[in-house]
Amino acid sequence: MKHPRLTEWQIKLQHALDELDDFLENQYGALFKLHPARPAKGKTIRKSRDGLFDITANFSLGIGSERGRGYIVNVHISTLENVPADIRLQIEETAVNKLKELIPKYFPTKRLWVEKDKHVIKVHGDLSLGKV
Repeated sequence: MKHPRLTEWQIKLQHALDELDDFLENQYGALFKLHPARPAKGKTIRKSRDGLFDITANFSLGIGSERGRGYIVNVHISTLENVPADIRLQIEETAVNKLKELIPKYFPTKRLWVEKDKHVIKVHGDLSLGKV
């Protein structure tokens, strides 16, 4: 059983990730052939289950991290084609910059940052749920 405020937090984060997914699909979706086992964009209920991008976030305690605890954002490119390192880096940088716009939109009262933490994208800062 999850606390209702945690559920609310995760729903807001998912909305931000869905908007990021749409943005990346529009920017880069035509660059690579979709994995043959993956439905086309918009063919499933969940944006992470179709199209070129599978974007998820998982909470991390931040052990061994430069930024501490937060949500690790994974941007997976669902293709069998080789994705050149420079294109992958460009997509990651685009994702970071877009999330910097989206996170304040979905969490206007929180002090949150979106940054690279070593080799991952992390949303960190005030992760509190308020009074419980």
